[in-house]
Amino acid sequence: MSEITTSEQKTESEPLAVPAFGYELIREVLLPELLGKDTPEILYWAGKRLARKFPLASLDETIRFFQDAGWGTLTIKEESRREMVLELGSALISSRLKNNPKTTFQLEAGFIAQQMELQKKVTAEAFEHPNKKSSKILFTIKWDKNDPIDE
Repeated sequence: MSEITTSEQKTESEPLAVPAFGYELIREVLLPELLGKDTPEILYWAGKRLARKFPLASLDETIRFFQDAGWGTLTIKEESRREMVLELGSALISSRLKNNPKTTFQLEAGFIAQQMELQKKVTAEAFEHPNKKSSKILFTIKWDKNDPIDE
């Protein structure tokens, strides 16, 4: 079984697409049924694992990956020496926030945390902050320059 790359997901004439309903059935119904109360924690670690399978060299590549994966539009809101705030938005995210108060974005948070670890070569964590008014998600990513990752 070969690895899928984001460039393989599209053809020149027509991009491949998954209906939102099918995606939501898996994400919001099936996974919580299978994973139970541990769903957010497992999704966070699953996001980190996905990031290790799809290592990206820069934040720009991470932003492009989110777009290609249909996870939404990721933008930088703030950045300092030890943390960054990213915003994620899309029509699907707005719908998820509106229709399911228990929805989680821990898969994306884990993915972002691991990408930051790979890119900055230090331990990183990401925290999600849903904003129902703006129908977007803010992620605060924190890293510790004194805790380098061994390669």
